[in-house]
Amino acid sequence: MTASVENPRFQFEGDTFAFAHELVWKYHFDPVTGAMTTYKAEPPPTYYHRCFVLVRATRLFFDYARFASELPPVDGETYRALVRKIIASDPRRKCAEAKRIVIPGFDGLRSFSQAHESLLKAECGAAWESYFLRSHWRMIFRISGGFQKKMAEKLKRSLQQRGVSLVHLFRFPRITINHGIVLYGFTESESQIEFEAYDPNIPAHSVKLVYENNRREFIFAPNCYWGGGGLSVMEIYCDWPY
Repeated sequence: MTASVENPRFQFEGDTFAFAHELVWKYHFDPVTGAMTTYKAEPPPTYYHRCFVLVRATRLFFDYARFASELPPVDGETYRALVRKIIASDPRRKCAEAKRIVIPGFDGLRSFSQAHESLLKAECGAAWESYFLRSHWRMIFRISGGFQKKMAEKLKRSLQQRGVSLVHLFRFPRITINHGIVLYGFTESESQIEFEAYDPNIPAHSVKLVYENNRREFIFAPNCYWGGGGLSVMEIYCDWPY
């Protein structure tokens, strides 16, 4: 998938946060036995329960900000006011190019978040905002293979129209995963759709979310907080209905 002039291409190296969304629990997956061992993170995390806050903020900066490294940096309070304007914007709407909020002194969100980590953590949103999302109610109902097939097609359309798509990854009723990531590209073959994604838990590199056509199921690989396998996927902060 390529971006159009109206939809600039999301760049992982510039359009993601440099700092990690921290984990309350650490996980170790044994690929031989399939067992998952959990233990509390030490030292305890200071920035957690905000994965949906960060994916929402990622879209808002992508849609509403224009980084201008050619301009001189400004003071912290000016940056704070600019960030608040961006975070107060509507993630379901696009911004006209001429109305983007200019962030001077930086070439992208990654460099900005490296220099102003504390400011962004304070202003992007509180932990409770990750729990009270109107799309979360859907997880309590059965997610069928047919529904996931439609969701995969919808995600493709959203990426073509907006350049990014925010998704909720979950298992229910046994909630072994309840997380948000940002999709920003995809490749497609006869057997599957492979979505490229930014995971705020793993800011060092991109990750893959795969939809398998024959199984009509999304697959997410093992990582530091998930043992891998099939899960349910819902697009969030999007147009309705599905």
